[in-house]
Amino acid sequence: MDLIIDSQIVQSLLLIVIFLAILVEIKTGGTGIGALLGLIAAGVFWGSSYVKGLVSFYHIAIFILGVIFIIIEILTPTIGLLAGIGVVAILYSLILAMGGDINAIFMMAISLIVSIIIFAIIIKKLPSSKLWKKIILTNTSSSEQGFVSSVDYSRYLHKEGIVLTELRPSGSVKIDDDVLDVISEGSYISKGEKIRVVKIEGMRIIVRKI
Repeated sequence: MDLIIDSQIVQSLLLIVIFLAILVEIKTGGTGIGALLGLIAAGVFWGSSYVKGLVSFYHIAIFILGVIFIIIEILTPTIGLLAGIGVVAILYSLILAMGGDINAIFMMAISLIVSIIIFAIIIKKLPSSKLWKKIILTNTSSSEQGFVSSVDYSRYLHKEGIVLTELRPSGSVKIDDDVLDVISEGSYISKGEKIRVVKIEGMRIIVRKI
């Protein structure tokens, strides 16, 4: 068993499962089968390495901290900063666990690419979380839904509209049948509330609750 766990092929497979689980959880925002498989793969990967003395608790702690950051981001979506830090921490810990050399980076890169390919194949079958929608900005390019691409937003100044998504402080509103990405004037605004455009700053549309 030890010989199997030590093989680069099995390590790569474990990494693929870990990366794929992270991508699935960010996409779905849930704690389903993806999270379970990821935890099992991470447990086998880190458990074997720790027993053999190849890694220290410090390396495991960095990995766990990265996972915690991603979970916090999924549960309470902010601007994606915590998710970014979490991913970096996980990648850094895995590189250290595999020796911290160029071979470790190469093996991790290959595993990441394979996991992304698998994720791309199944992505359309997975539900989207708020974090995922924020990352890919799904609602900013659909002209069929009334989105506009013009950089001249001055015509919306002082106009009123309806909030389509919660403004925390950014989100979407509908003004004159156009769906626009806006920022509230420093406060949270609930979906369905009426707003007025109070300022235009380049590409930024700033609104205030009426």
